[in-house]
Amino acid sequence: MKVGIIAPYSWSFWGAVVEHVELQAEALQRRGVETRTIMGNDPPGSFTRVLHPRLGRHGNPPPDVIPVGRSVIVPANGSLPNIVLSPRAVPAIRRVLRRERFDVIHVHEPMTPAICIAAISLARVPIVATFHAHGALGWMKIGKPAWGFLADRFDYRIAVSPHARDTAAAWLPGEYEVIPNGVLIPPRADAHGREHQVVFAGRQEPRKGLQVLLRAWPEVRRRTGARLRLVGADPLAVRLLLSRERVSDDGIDILGLLSQDELTAELLRAKALVAPSLRGESFGMVLTRAYACATPVIASDIDGYREVMTREAAVPFPAGDEGALIEAIAGLLEDEPRRAALGEAARRLALERYSWDDIARRLHEIYEGVVAA
Repeated sequence: MKVGIIAPYSWSFWGAVVEHVELQAEALQRRGVETRTIMGNDPPGSFTRVLHPRLGRHGNPPPDVIPVGRSVIVPANGSLPNIVLSPRAVPAIRRVLRRERFDVIHVHEPMTPAICIAAISLARVPIVATFHAHGALGWMKIGKPAWGFLADRFDYRIAVSPHARDTAAAWLPGEYEVIPNGVLIPPRADAHGREHQVVFAGRQEPRKGLQVLLRAWPEVRRRTGARLRLVGADPLAVRLLLSRERVSDDGIDILGLLSQDELTAELLRAKALVAPSLRGESFGMVLTRAYACATPVIASDIDGYREVMTREAAVPFPAGDEGALIEAIAGLLEDEPRRAALGEAARRLALERYSWDDIARRLHEIYEGVVAA
């Protein structure tokens, strides 16, 4: 079987959906399924630097990724994703579909132009659609009248969480199966013997709540002496945010974009992951990534995160509450037996619920079903 995985974003810039499709492809390939991933790419150069001030990975995509155009930054749902909107992507996708002869295509965020809409319009094979977003999705006021009819072409609908399902169904009523985001699970992870540091992993966007964490950090640093490791956020943007918030960089390491292996190594060393998002999360993918590394989580109590947080593996706090965040971080770091126990429970939870091998098996069964129908 040959599956085309379609995503509207750029391979060059890290994000939850980009990570999802990469891990999905790897897991399917382990099952003997041939995959090609069709998405954007922004090669290095002055033009990319003008369009994208954010730090990205500007090497060459792996051989199984087929780039079909450059991306632009488009504000959407409180985020700043890098989406391919160029009309040139349409003939490129037509050529790819004709050449690759997929048995099925799996489209992520299917109502997003231009890659996904073009793929749905041009494909002549069964289509599986996965919906990730949670929120009002105001842009669908335009999207549904313009191309919402293409949803009739979906042979199977998936949502990564109940919140994502409800968001999608509000605009496109129908039956959805909830299949959570899988997570990269390292073969070994020990919750004990960690370095005295915590990790934030995410883009520098207001909804991610990094500003809340930075304002809280001086007191956490004073009480615990821990270091804060910032992953994924653009270093220049972080420096500007520190200046604006009048926060010292004492005890803060700004790492920028890391590879999957480097992020895993950070999580395996850290005593905790802090996720202070304020809103707009459909699924706590970064939380489950920490779980897989036996790293407990301190996270804001918001929709999306609640789907994956348990008292055995995570410490919740009210979103935006700096005082509560300080107490949550300091309290966990000051109680090592509790912290290690949460880490061990987190690892068990990841293995039981979020293994990509199990999710790939479910997807493979779906593909076989729609092809046979």
